Amino acid sequence: MSGSTINTDIAIIGGGIAGLWTLSQLRDAGYSAILFEQEALGSYQTVASQGMIHGGIKYSLAGAWSGISEAISAMPDVWRDCLQGRGKVDLRGANILSEDFYLWSNAGTSARVTSFFASKMLRGRVEKVKAKNYPAPLNDPAFKGQVYRLIDMVLDIPSVVNTLADQHREAIFNIDWANASLERDNGRALIEMPGCTVQAQSIVLAAGAGNEALIASLKGNSPAMQRRPLQQVMVKHQYQEMFYGHCMGANPNPRLTISSHRTLGGDPVWYLGGDLSTEGADEEPDRLIAKAREELHELLPWIDFGETQWHTVRLDRGEPRQSSMLRPDSAFVGPLDSADNVLVAWPTKLSLAPHLGQEIETRLQQQNIMPTHTPDLAPLASLGTPPIASTYWDRLFS
Repeated sequence: MSGSTINTDIAIIGGGIAGLWTLSQLRDAGYSAILFEQEALGSYQTVASQGMIHGGIKYSLAGAWSGISEAISAMPDVWRDCLQGRGKVDLRGANILSEDFYLWSNAGTSARVTSFFASKMLRGRVEKVKAKNYPAPLNDPAFKGQVYRLIDMVLDIPSVVNTLADQHREAIFNIDWANASLERDNGRALIEMPGCTVQAQSIVLAAGAGNEALIASLKGNSPAMQRRPLQQVMVKHQYQEMFYGHCMGANPNPRLTISSHRTLGGDPVWYLGGDLSTEGADEEPDRLIAKAREELHELLPWIDFGETQWHTVRLDRGEPRQSSMLRPDSAFVGPLDSADNVLVAWPTKLSLAPHLGQEIETRLQQQNIMPTHTPDLAPLASLGTPPIASTYWDRLFS
């Protein structure tokens, strides 16, 4: 150890939705918690999210109300409570892009979707939309499918990140891993940086795919991480109607997911995910863009997008390793095998951030880690505060 020592209850590494949510929840619960981020707050997975807060319906079309649906089904209501200032985290100030999220089918898949949504288990979660109320992009005589409104909503993720960061900015610091390191001392991890050592009752690794390197730096083996790659497509265009929806195809997961955004200059952008982005994770960008063009033309041929510009974004979603690379059913929190005071956390998806925060708080209580320290953070002031990450569409279409 060198220089001053800061003793805190919790040190969080990673400034995405997982770290920021955890910081807010724990500090509001009385813990002294500090967050360290190497780049911008919300970088990578968080800012690349389509912003959907969903209740698992899109994962349920294989024919049953599955485990993953059960784990996530309460999340839209939890987020709405937070947006109204009634939850464990105060999200008043974050912007809702849309209270409506649609699922539509073409004529060939309508029967399967209609049959599934007739299930009693889904009453109150799904509403069939009458033709006169179809969202503008589907309100055309040429459209022959079915449209459903889900309980999901869509948030402006930069505003969520900014809202969380503003509440506790005095506890958020840059960290440069070229000059700082995670070290072990008598079986416990600590953070060493020039002139300062941070000792915490618990260190939470919440850096998404970055957790892999952090675990390795502490010589850890468990929990292990898997990467789930995807490549999203963005198209800037001149069609002014906003749209948020899943198109169902032959597979249980959405064939195409569309969310609408605007650049800082006000230009509309459609952000495309679903099977397009997962099955095209390793495609050359030009080939995937060509496929995206074909999908939009096949599914929405009546829309005139005007002049368009296209880009793709490659991402690795960090998750706890599963057998056969299956998608995890819920948020994950687990102890690191090489240090007694380290928890490794992955929300696995944006919607589950509240679930992750609660799992971390519960785990701390089970370990009898209670609010104890009131550290002086002045020695960290020179590190500065990381900025908020800009959206990919603003970076790529600027």
